[in-house]
Amino acid sequence: MQGNLPPEAEEKLEELQDLQETAQEVAVQKQQAETELTESQTALEQLEEIDEETTMYRQVGELLVETDYEEAKEDLEEKVNSLEVRVDTLEKQEERVQEQFENLQQQLQQMLGGAGGGLGGPGGAGGI
Repeated sequence: MQGNLPPEAEEKLEELQDLQETAQEVAVQKQQAETELTESQTALEQLEEIDEETTMYRQVGELLVETDYEEAKEDLEEKVNSLEVRVDTLEKQEERVQEQFENLQQQLQQMLGGAGGGLGGPGGAGGI
């Protein structure tokens, strides 16, 4: 990889790069889950303002299928709960990856005698 680095340092550097990719993937997944959560929460809020007798439809693939109010509400509530758990899980995973990255970065810096101070975190200058 770097040619003049010891093999152990090259290995740590590769691990850092892998962790950086993982951090980026987790950040994208988290952002997607947060967006979907916001949309589902908004839909649930809108549903609360609708008369329960209003004819409603849900999208199933390319089709719109009639559904009743209670079923739509229960499905949205389940989806919101599920997405909240997913976002929480992704936040914890993001924190773990950040910690691993920082630990590995310190090990590499110690291995190189503190010369590697210019390495960026998984999320760039500001961390994840």
